Amino acid sequence: MADDTETKNRDEDWVKNSSLYQEFLAEREEILKHKWIESEKTGGDIGFERALTDWIVKHRSKWRRSRQSSKS
Repeated sequence: MADDTETKNRDEDWVKNSSLYQEFLAEREEILKHKWIESEKTGGDIGFERALTDWIVKHRSKWRRSRQSSKS
């Protein structure tokens, strides 16, 4: 049983430390910021899906390019 828990913890640590997961977290944070800004503009919560779609259309490409250039 302890081995299963150890293995699970190692797997979770590996995932949390992966660059893919870190990119996901960074992108999610940007979407949440966008959601907050756009919700403030409209005077009400626009919801995550709307914020996600709007952010992808308007900002994702530039954000990714900026992240890639800062890593180089």
